This record gives sequence, structure tokens and C-alpha cells, in this order.
Amino acid sequence: MKQQILVIGPYPEWDMVELEKSYDVKKLYEATDRDAFIDGAAKQVTAIATRGELGASADLIDRLPNLQIVSVYGVGYDAVDLDACRKRAIRVTNTPDVLTNDVADLGVGMMLCHSRGMIGAERWVRDGSWAAKGLYPLKRKVWGRKAGVLGLGRIGFEVAKRLRGFDMDIAYSDTSEKQYAEGMSYLADPVALARHSDFLFVTLAASAATRHIVSKAVIDALGPDGMLINISRASNIDEDALLDALQTGSLGSAALDVFEGEPRLNPRFLALENVLLQPHHASGTVETRKAMGKLVRDNLAAHFAGQPLLTPII
Repeated sequence: MKQQILVIGPYPEWDMVELEKSYDVKKLYEATDRDAFIDGAAKQVTAIATRGELGASADLIDRLPNLQIVSVYGVGYDAVDLDACRKRAIRVTNTPDVLTNDVADLGVGMMLCHSRGMIGAERWVRDGSWAAKGLYPLKRKVWGRKAGVLGLGRIGFEVAKRLRGFDMDIAYSDTSEKQYAEGMSYLADPVALARHSDFLFVTLAASAATRHIVSKAVIDALGPDGMLINISRASNIDEDALLDALQTGSLGSAALDVFEGEPRLNPRFLALENVLLQPHHASGTVETRKAMGKLVRDNLAAHFAGQPLLTPII
């Protein structure tokens, strides 16, 4: 008899095909009455397969008495109630490493795109402004400037590696100095890091402790010529303070892949010209998404076979 898995949100078709070969898959995202759907499947569900931004709440976990494992498709697991899992010895896994380089690529790409005005420049060509008005307005250079990396974990380190190619002065903040941060300055205070930076990359894991770590003080320190790039979690930034600063010009610009309440982001963002908006797709390549899906399935298979998990959180 197949183990029954509750899938919280859709995965690519190639992942669903493979999951359905091995498991009795219950698709919560297709349910018209979620509560009735959960109640009907509750006693049989032994695993949750979810996405990083969807997670698994304490309420959902409590309603599944035979739940054994939560497998997260993504590196972030802040939306999973770990305390609820620990109380019942429920295992939790995620998909680190396989998405690190794509996320770093997008972060650096957003910096380049936004600093050089590439979205507006393409419109300038397409709408005839080049022919009618002449040269596109000047933008700001990237190479040789100062960058800050808030959170020098896997993704932050890969961002910093890429920034070296632009001959940038790189500093970082983290809970402690990192031996592998050769050639980078350590600034423990995020405000000091922002004050150092022309470009501030937010790459740290999200938790209750990091909520709004990019505060009004950090945003003000980055200043009217600074750019904030977030490829971590929306909760790491005080979004109201960010919007206020972008509207008044006390922050120069921002490039964001994540938002509170996404995909229904605050409409204030849509009225701003100094922010580059991306649809939470930093890991969105065919190659990486296939690797993420495989790691989700491999963790589930290892658990049900009584073998060590490949990438355990708890």
C-alpha cells in the first residue's frame, strides 16, 4: 500500500508524475473546501510535500495525527512550524545547495539590470523614443563600487564570488566572522554594512530573529544612491519602511524577488519606477527545479526506507 502524501502547492508536471508513481498523492491546492479535504485525508497522510513559501502551519500539522515528515521544495523553511514538528518528532527536510548558484545569478543579474536601466532602455527602443528623443538617460556603473552581503551563507558567498569579478569592495555581516570570507571586510552591524554599501544584498535565512533586520535605520544608512537587492525572504525587510524610502527618495532603488503576501504584493510597489520587481523565481531554471524536485523525492524515499535523510533540518 502506498504512503499517502499531502501536496500543499503545485510542483512542475515532471515532479508530480514521479510522485504519483510512488505515493498516493493528495493535492490540497485543488481542493475547493480545504478543511473538508484535510479532514477526509487526515488519518492516512504520513508526509507533507510543500514549497518554501507555503510551508506547513502548526494547525495543519496538528490535524495530521500520523504525519512523519515534511519535505520542503526550496531552501527556506521559515513557513514550517518547527516547534510543532519537534513536539512530535516529525522530520523536516529542504533542498539546499542545488539552487544556490541560480539564486546568486539572479541577484547579481538584478543588480546589473536595475543599475544600468535595462528594462527601461528596452522600452526606449521599442516605443520609438530612441529615434524620437535620442540617447537613453545615463545610469550608474556597477564595477568598482562597494557591495554589502547581509548573511554570508551558501547563497551570500556565491553572490560575493560573482561580485569579485566586478572589482568591488565587498563587506559582509553575519552572526560571526567567517574563515572562508577571504578578501572581504566583516561589519557585524547591518547599519554599518548598509553605510558601507552602494549595493546591499540580503541573502540570510529568515527566522523570527531576522524579521525586519533590514530596518528603517538600515535603509536610511544605504541612502539615496544605494540599491537594496533581496533574494532571501520578504520578512527580512521592513516593507513599509522600504516603500516609504523608495517613494521619498531616501533610498535610491531596490531590486526584489520576494514580497509580503506574494503574489498579491502591496500595490504601492507598482507605482514606483525605482524598483525592479521579480516573481519569486530566483531558482526558476529547468535544471535547478528538476534537481530540487529530485531532492524532495529522495528525502521522502530515504525516510520511508528507514535510511538517513539527505538534507535534514530536524
